[in-house]
This record gives sequence, structure tokens and C-alpha cells, in this order.
Amino acid sequence: MTSSEVYSGVWPVAPTPFDEAGGLDLDGQKRVLDCMIDQGVDGICILANYSEQFLLSDAERETLTRLCLEHVGGRVPVIVTCSHFSTGIVEARCRQAAALGAAMVMLMPPYHGAALRADETGIYEHFARAAEAGGLPVMVQDAPLSGVTLSIDLLVRMARGIPLLQYFKIETPQTAAKLRALIAAGGEAIVGPFDGEESITLMADLNAGATGTMSSATLPDLIRPVVVDHHEGRGAEAAAGYARILPLINFENRQCGWRAAKTVMMEGGVIRSDFVRHPTFPLHPATRAELLEIARSLNPLALTWGR
Repeated sequence: MTSSEVYSGVWPVAPTPFDEAGGLDLDGQKRVLDCMIDQGVDGICILANYSEQFLLSDAERETLTRLCLEHVGGRVPVIVTCSHFSTGIVEARCRQAAALGAAMVMLMPPYHGAALRADETGIYEHFARAAEAGGLPVMVQDAPLSGVTLSIDLLVRMARGIPLLQYFKIETPQTAAKLRALIAAGGEAIVGPFDGEESITLMADLNAGATGTMSSATLPDLIRPVVVDHHEGRGAEAAAGYARILPLINFENRQCGWRAAKTVMMEGGVIRSDFVRHPTFPLHPATRAELLEIARSLNPLALTWGR
């Protein structure tokens, strides 16, 4: 089984808003999704690392999966992140995502802590069982956070041996080089080569053959024209557009992490609070002020959407 739909473009990660007491802000979550759709995104990813998935209980995760997919209601396709060390839990999450209308699932290779990882046979079977359980296209998240090195050989073997494993979010050091090698070795089996990490290396990755990017929700409306210009052969315009927005992307990536999108959305009236759960901490006031100063110079929609 394969998917005839080919996805590309800008697929940002939806942040998870909390209230000031640390509980889920479900009305705020709906506003986050509406704001992202109004930003002109090609799709949305939920429950990813930039959604603070590692700070959510299993019950909260189930609530958010249902709420997000029902609220989006097919307006744009949605990727549900299903990462877990347990293959059985991943299978259950993939089945739930499929039943609720997800377009795709994304998962990192199985790992737990700094040293507990599956071998290549376990990784292959983990992804194969996820694809079988959900019956949806699978995106491999190749990220340093897992501590797992996914070789080009393994990625290509999975792409060729698991028909639904079609998409690859590469966010390792020297992403462009890995994308080039993956595309060259995998050929038509590599349906969707994406980058991530807030689009911090977007131009190099587009030049290497990336067809999509998974940014944060801070400025996808400003990232999308860069991707469109590049795909339509306007390289100089793409480079100029990217150079203009790079200071904000860089500041987000290097100074703020997932807190940037929540801070910008709070300032823009999308959500009421940019609360983050312990043991993480809010942005330093000076960092927050600098982030908003840079954002105001570019005026992304998230900064004004709710005002």
C-alpha cells in the first residue's frame, strides 16, 4: 500500500498552549490551529518536540490528538507525531491517528535516555509495524535528540522495503549533505525529503533537493514565499527572502527553542499565556524583549492575528 498524495511545502509544528496554572488551554489550542491555517501553511504537525510532547501525560496527548484533528477538520492535512520507545505504544498511537483523520504520522527511531537504543533490525521493524498499524504515510524524524545515527543505507532500505515510509525529516548536522546522499541513493523511494530545526538551514536544504520544511509556528507565512520562489525557479528571490527573515529564525533556533512561538503568539493575542512546564523555564525578560523586537521588524501574522 502506498499513498498517491504527495505532500510538500511548509508544515510547521503546533505549540501546545497552557494556562497560567499549567493546565491545557484547549480553546487556545484551537486558536493556534486557526492562526496557523491563516498563515497559509501546507500542513500542520502536532505533538512534536516543539509541541512539548515530552511534558504531556498520555491522557493529555489523547485529548489533544482528537481536538486538533477534529478542529482542523480537513482544512489542511495534519501529521501526528507518534514517537515512543515502545513499538506497541507507537502502533496504538498510529491507529488512533488514522482513525481520527491524520494524513501522516511522524516518529523518531526508538530510544530512551542517553544510551538505550534499538539496533538496526529493531529500528526497521519499529517503523514497519507503525506503518502497518496506521496505514498512513510515515515520516522518519532524523534528529540528534534521539542520539540514534540513521545511516543512508538504513533509510533507503526502509524506504524501499516499507512502502508507506515515504517522508524524511532530516535535521542532523550538515543536513544538506545528508539530503543529497539520501535522494541520490533512494531515488523515487524518497517521496518527501524535508528539513526541520525551525528551517535554520532552509536555503542549503532546498538547493540539496528538499521539497518541504518543518518550521515552528512563529513565521511560516514568511517562510512559505521562500519555498514557493525556490520551487518555481526564482532562486535569487528565494535567497533574498530568506536573508530577510533569517535573523528571527536564527534567534528562535539558538536562543529560544519552542518558547519563541508561544511568546510571539501570546503577544499577538493568539493565546493568553506562554507558560512552559517545569523543569523548563520561561524566556529571560531580556531574551523575550529581543525576540519580540526582531519579530516586530518582520511582522509575522502570529504577532498580530488576535489583536
